[in-house]
Amino acid sequence: MQWHTLAPNDVAKETNTNLATGLTTEEAKKRLKRFGDNKLKETKKQSALLLFFHQFQDFMVLVLLVATVISGFLGEYVDAIAIIVIVIMNACLGFFQERRAEKSLEALKQLSAPQAIVLRDGEWVKVRSQELVVGDVIKFSSGDRIGADVRLIEAKGLEIEESALTGESVPTAKVAAPLANDHATIGDLHNMAFMGTLVTRGSGVGIVIATGMKTAMGQIANLLQEAETVTTPLQRKLEQLGKILIVVALLLTVLVVVVGVIQGHELYEMFLAGVSLAVAAIPEGLPAIVTIALALGVQRMIKKNAIVRKLPAVETLGCASVICSDKTGTMTENMMTVTHLWASGKTWTVSGTGLETNGQFYEHDRPVDEKKEAALQQLLTFGVLCNNAQLKEKNHRRYIDGDPTEGALLVAALKAGLTKERLNAEFAVEHEFPFDSERKMMTVIVKDSSGRRWIVTKGAPDVLLEISDRITWNGREQQLTSAWRKTVQEVIQTMANKALRTIAIAYRPLAAHERIITEKDAEKALIFVGIQGMIDPPRPEVKKAIHQCKEAGIKTVMITGDHVLTARAIAKQLGILPNNGKVMDGATLSRLSVDELEEIVDDIYVFARVSPEHKLKIVKALQRKGHVVAMTGDGVNDAPAIKAADIGVAMGKSGTEVAKESAALVLLDDNFATIQAAIHEGRNIYENIRKFIRYLLASNVGEILVMLFAMLLALPLPLVPIQILWVNLVTDGLPAMALGLDQAEENVMKRKPRHPKEGVFARGLGWKIVSRGFIIGLVTLAAFMTVYERSAGNLVYAQTAAFATLVMAQLIHVFDCRCERSIFDRNPLGNLYLVGAVLLSVLLLLVVIYYPPLQSVFHTVPIAPLDWMLIVGLAALPTFLFAGSFFTRKSRTNML
Repeated sequence: MQWHTLAPNDVAKETNTNLATGLTTEEAKKRLKRFGDNKLKETKKQSALLLFFHQFQDFMVLVLLVATVISGFLGEYVDAIAIIVIVIMNACLGFFQERRAEKSLEALKQLSAPQAIVLRDGEWVKVRSQELVVGDVIKFSSGDRIGADVRLIEAKGLEIEESALTGESVPTAKVAAPLANDHATIGDLHNMAFMGTLVTRGSGVGIVIATGMKTAMGQIANLLQEAETVTTPLQRKLEQLGKILIVVALLLTVLVVVVGVIQGHELYEMFLAGVSLAVAAIPEGLPAIVTIALALGVQRMIKKNAIVRKLPAVETLGCASVICSDKTGTMTENMMTVTHLWASGKTWTVSGTGLETNGQFYEHDRPVDEKKEAALQQLLTFGVLCNNAQLKEKNHRRYIDGDPTEGALLVAALKAGLTKERLNAEFAVEHEFPFDSERKMMTVIVKDSSGRRWIVTKGAPDVLLEISDRITWNGREQQLTSAWRKTVQEVIQTMANKALRTIAIAYRPLAAHERIITEKDAEKALIFVGIQGMIDPPRPEVKKAIHQCKEAGIKTVMITGDHVLTARAIAKQLGILPNNGKVMDGATLSRLSVDELEEIVDDIYVFARVSPEHKLKIVKALQRKGHVVAMTGDGVNDAPAIKAADIGVAMGKSGTEVAKESAALVLLDDNFATIQAAIHEGRNIYENIRKFIRYLLASNVGEILVMLFAMLLALPLPLVPIQILWVNLVTDGLPAMALGLDQAEENVMKRKPRHPKEGVFARGLGWKIVSRGFIIGLVTLAAFMTVYERSAGNLVYAQTAAFATLVMAQLIHVFDCRCERSIFDRNPLGNLYLVGAVLLSVLLLLVVIYYPPLQSVFHTVPIAPLDWMLIVGLAALPTFLFAGSFFTRKSRTNML
């Protein structure tokens, strides 16, 4: 039903209600029983127990549970307990994340008005909003929250703040008359009021035309329920890695056992060795280290004014290729600010944004003394006198009490030293004719200390031009001829082209005994003074952040409920919209399917006048195009798209609770520039995860190959199972964790975003793992064979040497993992945590070798100093052999 196109009587007929008496109490009860309460419904929640056990269905978790069973079978109960703890920690993390996400709808429900004033049986009564039904006649005034979707039948100076639904930064003036536009978006429905929006001025009466899930707010709630939560790239990569590792582990276990038995080893001995290698091949510490790396990233992000609600969020943002950002409050100040003023043939600009009361006035880019500009002083003074807003301060924070547009006029005057207190002392307001959306103006009658009186009017420039017959020009009054009118209209158009919202000021002196009864008596034969142009200005730091994102290969898309002209102007100022970039409005977007939008979405940089459904469509089209999408926003209207995006980013200060609960990342300072810092952090975290995957797997490949080579050469076992598990637990743990603290490489923000389908082993990582692991296994076997021969077959001594060589080779190799290119490209002391972890691991190695009580446990004996030279020399080969070699060049080629 196109409610906005119907006359009030037709709306009453369609809803079967009486405009004079409303519904009867009996009829209201029948409708409530038939259609249900006026509240947002939720889908059936999964029980907490089922939700918790659901966390154990992840493939990597199943791999870890298998490792737990194997470790327990080997008698390595410490290993088994450690793995169980890791699994439970991950399960709890996922459980709390999913439970917290369910709060989105609860926060949305809180926007509903608790009570409403409704016409029942011919009397106005107060009822709970959830008892409202279609056909109810309700009334509301300034400060009320609308309880249902309403078609207005009366509007007296009514303005409603709808930013949570539309994204527009200023309240919308409402009317009662029918509208002709059949395809209007929410922001254009000026004769409708919606559930959850706030009345900021005036009063109104309306007929309820939708309740509960049928309202605009209910449709958003439905979108939130239906929006799929996508798995992050990191989760997909770890799942891929887990599958690879389990297959490799099983194959190698079988291979080592079979070859060993063929070579004459005992079946039980080979089974234990094979199972130990299987445990070694599965880096059970990997999820813990990933979690720790992400948690440390979260701590760093808090220092940069961002709170991460879901751990994988930072890493996901690091591979984002598109940022879809709401304009109002995200890229802009969300505070109307006067930037241009015109009076008496002169145009001034003024600096300062938001509620800054310090600003410099300029004419032709040259600073001027505003106190010497009489026309400017008059324009600013009248803007304060015809004004009900107040600038207040609470908890050391300024805010506007009143209409944002009037607040902008107030702040502009303060920049010229004109305070409301001072002007109120000089002038007294005798009478006020409030703003009316039909008249589009507000008028006051003021009196100065000498008894002189004036009419002062502010409103839409085209309207004030119609009721003015004179204009001030160079300090004198001139007849407002058609030529002057054309001049003023050109000024209005110039400001409009800059996406400025314009407010005109006019006045008229009153004769001593002239009486003004109605607004018609006052609003005629005025003297046109000038125009103030205002805009919700871009945040100063956002332009630089967008440029940095562009350098990083990330496209920024503006999605807003604001008008096309305003959106285009802001996008141009911020550098979002290139010369060949396209702008699309909501009406055009409505006619396109997701498939059709997908074909052209890469060419569009600005979407204006959009609805919540549009935002969701845009995100889906970009995702289907292969992009990793970050969606930022602060309103209820952003929540479904925030939830459906690969990563949702909400504003912490101005954002609604619905947006915050739907998001993975919340910006405490509402600053788009913080997103750029998050991207930097996310990219570094992913690179650090790649570093310790490289380190862990290369080490594990070395462990497996040394055993396999020994079996193939019919040699004794170079390592016993307990030594393999010790290396896996201690050596792989601390250094790998320290890699998670590594600082980002200098070029991390100069690279293009990695493709979301990029495998864990992309960019030469697989080659590095295999080549380094192969050499680690080779040098460990070489140390074993050399010492075994020199010690006349002392197997325990040779195994101790192989054990020490394997550990030292891994600890030296960890420094090579810090850089994609070569160990020489980064300062080895640049990560002191890593240096400390390596020294501690060396100390633990020496304790196991030289501390007698542990020698029997780990089957070790003291090593002679001369053999240490051999061990260290061989251990250094895997790292320094490849530094600057063919293999490194091959890796570089693979990265390009």
